[in-house]
Amino acid sequence: MTMTMEDMSARYATDEMKKAGEKVSKFIVSCDGHVDEPPNMFDKLPSEIRDRIKRPKIMLETRPKGGVDPAVRVKDMALDGLVGEVLYPTFTLGLFAQEQTEQEAAFRVYNDWIAEFCSYAPDKLWAVPCLAAYDIDNAIKELHRCADMGLKGGMIWQVPHPDLPLSSPHYEKLWAACAELGQPIHFHILTGFNYFRFKREGMEKVRGSVNIKVSEIVTTAFDLVWSGVFERHPTLKAAIVEGEIGWAPFILQQWDYYYKRNTKPGHPNTEFKINRLPSEIFNEHIWLTFMDDVAGGHTLEYWGEDRCMWSSDYPHPNMTWPNSRAFIARQVGQLSKEAQHKVLAQNCIDLYKLPL
Repeated sequence: MTMTMEDMSARYATDEMKKAGEKVSKFIVSCDGHVDEPPNMFDKLPSEIRDRIKRPKIMLETRPKGGVDPAVRVKDMALDGLVGEVLYPTFTLGLFAQEQTEQEAAFRVYNDWIAEFCSYAPDKLWAVPCLAAYDIDNAIKELHRCADMGLKGGMIWQVPHPDLPLSSPHYEKLWAACAELGQPIHFHILTGFNYFRFKREGMEKVRGSVNIKVSEIVTTAFDLVWSGVFERHPTLKAAIVEGEIGWAPFILQQWDYYYKRNTKPGHPNTEFKINRLPSEIFNEHIWLTFMDDVAGGHTLEYWGEDRCMWSSDYPHPNMTWPNSRAFIARQVGQLSKEAQHKVLAQNCIDLYKLPL
């Protein structure tokens, strides 16, 4: 059964939630919205490349028009109380599992398109460009080109090619380039060689969407922290996007436990590539995003208010639009106004140096 826009936007927003949402700030920034790329976006690519790009069918008629039209997007943002939004692709996310030639060509086209999309409202819309990480020199060139167009940071695969783990030296020049530019590196779920590539039905669909997805996210964070990426590049910032936040306090506590257990005074573990608590490194360098994570929202009372950012996921079926403030109230309504402002706006503004 196809969900209508009314089904998607109002599925949980009760009158009680909406009333609670009236107490939430109207100054909100979404750190993770999406666009719906036009079907003809890759038409100008050579046929031998275009024909190998695997594009899923997206029923645009069931989605808000702001996914393809920036004028509608700005109006829908105002309806939802948003003053700004950081954007990511939709079907282009799946291209992170393609070969190098297709990735580099497709990402360049997408990056040009999204830069034009954001130019409609440069004081409200910003986007993260896609970078193919097979050839790091090419990725760095694209990073610089996109920065010149006003795009924010760069996104590579969250689950890399098996031959190119994030803990390998392959990415060193990219980490250095991002640090030098002051541009965050991003890892969005469903990018790369991840669980979503395989057919999932019944309980296996849930296993993938919860168990495997979280495992992949934790592995991404682990490889970055424990391989010493941030020790070698102390100004580098990273964002793990659309992975929610409730898992993080537990994982960090466990990492710290095993770090201390294996680095007792007088018995340093020379195999470790870090010299301080993993939680300290994580909390300094990694930002997380959340959308519908009530458990995670309550952890913000003691962890994460400086590094977590809220997202609407518009125009996807999971979106909270046009009742985002009602959802927000359920998740972070218990926080102080100062903490709410951080996770709903200021953390995103600071990370990307947004003119808001």
